Amino acid sequence: MKNLWLFLVRYNAFFWFVLFFGFSIFLVVQNNNYQRSAFVNSSNVVVGYFYEKVNAWKTFLQLSITNEQLAQENALLRAQLLEQHTEPEVLSPIQVADSSTLSRYEFIVANVVNNSIHQKSNFITLNKGSEDGIEPDMGVITSNGIIGTVLNVSKHFSTVKSLLHPDTKISVSLNNSQVFGSLVWGNNTDSRFAMVRDIPNHVKVHIGEPVFTSGYSTKFPKGIKVGHILETDITSGDSFKDIRILLTTNFANLNFVYIVKDKQAKEKIELESLNKDNG
Repeated sequence: MKNLWLFLVRYNAFFWFVLFFGFSIFLVVQNNNYQRSAFVNSSNVVVGYFYEKVNAWKTFLQLSITNEQLAQENALLRAQLLEQHTEPEVLSPIQVADSSTLSRYEFIVANVVNNSIHQKSNFITLNKGSEDGIEPDMGVITSNGIIGTVLNVSKHFSTVKSLLHPDTKISVSLNNSQVFGSLVWGNNTDSRFAMVRDIPNHVKVHIGEPVFTSGYSTKFPKGIKVGHILETDITSGDSFKDIRILLTTNFANLNFVYIVKDKQAKEKIELESLNKDNG
């Protein structure tokens, strides 16, 4: 306290100068229209610039919240699209909707908290679990394509068996025919490519032709775009061939995903199990 007092005494002339200088400016601005107007305009510029910078920082810090809100809205829109009788070329990436999809699917937004793409068997961890209604065997997609299938679930997390896994097999169809095949990662080592197997040899396929989910399983709705054909007529047997595709999903850059909840899955699985019991 003594040092502060000595400092003020030592520099009292400077502080008096600042005080009187500020007071004189106040009097000039207060009693002269031109100076008052100039001061107000200058103050608005400075304050406006300050608020602009503060708002930019606040916006940056809230990006994660904004992204999550957008993902929630996208999930709602995706569900609504499936309820519409829309022409295939209008929907993207979900290309087909019919009356059987009416209110059938719900999309739950999740955030990727761990992801592998360079292993022989790749898995993804999501921040949604049983508390959020997640169950094993649910499909997982992005706005660009498919991701994989839920494998294990805890209260707050779930692990996904990625498409980049040797045991993952998804039913798909070709765009220009009613032919179906199995989408697998195959012997690829690159996360950008996959294989479609069991295509009959007589079927003509074209490079660039899109490939979609078939809708035969309860994991994925019909018509989700999974990729484009890169290479055709890869021989796999006397009656069938394989084709190589470029995936629409960028597995190296995953953030928000959608877990597909099929509200009719249990009914379908229970009915189909009767066929096995009677067989």
